[in-house]
Amino acid sequence: RRIRTTLDPVNEVLWIGGPPGAGKTTVATRLMRRHGLRLYSADTATWAHRDRALASGNEAARRWESLTPHARTTQPPDDLLAMSLHRERGAMVADDVRALPSAPMVVAEGSVITPASVHDRARAVWILPSSALLERQLAARGGGSNPLYRLLSQEIEDDARSANAPTVAIDGIAETVAAVEMLFADALARGQHAETRAERKSLLREANL
Repeated sequence: RRIRTTLDPVNEVLWIGGPPGAGKTTVATRLMRRHGLRLYSADTATWAHRDRALASGNEAARRWESLTPHARTTQPPDDLLAMSLHRERGAMVADDVRALPSAPMVVAEGSVITPASVHDRARAVWILPSSALLERQLAARGGGSNPLYRLLSQEIEDDARSANAPTVAIDGIAETVAAVEMLFADALARGQHAETRAERKSLLREANL
C-alpha cells in the first residue's frame, strides 16, 4: 500500500488530545516513527488559525490582538479561555486534517482537539496528566501562559469526562506511549502505513517542516 498524493479526504485518523504539557507531541511523534504515519500537530497551525478567526470577524481573536503580551495574561478566566480560541480551533483542526492526503494514516495531536470536533471517538484519546506532573511541566516552561494552561487543563479534562471519551492518565512518557499504542492497536493494524524507507523519510521531513 503506497502513499497516495491526491488530496482526497482523510478517513483514517488517530486523534490525541490533552492539556499543554501532557506529552501529546512526544506520543504522536513516536507513533509516527514506529508505524509510518503522517503527523499533524495543531500547534504548528496556531497563527494560521488566528488569522482565520480574525478574517471571520471573531471578537475574541480581535481583542487578543489588541492587548499587550502582559495584559493577555491578566484577563479574567472566561476571557482568557475565549481568547485562546480553544473551541473554534478544534473545528479548524478537523478541516485541516480533512485536507491532507488520504494515505498514510494520520496521527493528529493538539490541546484544541475536543470530543465535539472528533467524528470517531473510537480512534481518539485524551491524555490527562496528574496535577503534580502538569505543575512540573508548567514550571519547566516558566512562561506567562501558565494561567491559561491551567484553565485549559481543567476545561479539557471536564470535556473528556463529560463526553465519556477515552482517556489515559499515566505519568511517564514510555508508559503513556504504550497505553495509547494499545488503545489504537486495532486501528493501526487496519490502517495504511508508509512502507518504504523513502516514504518514511518523506514523512519525517514533512513533520520537521
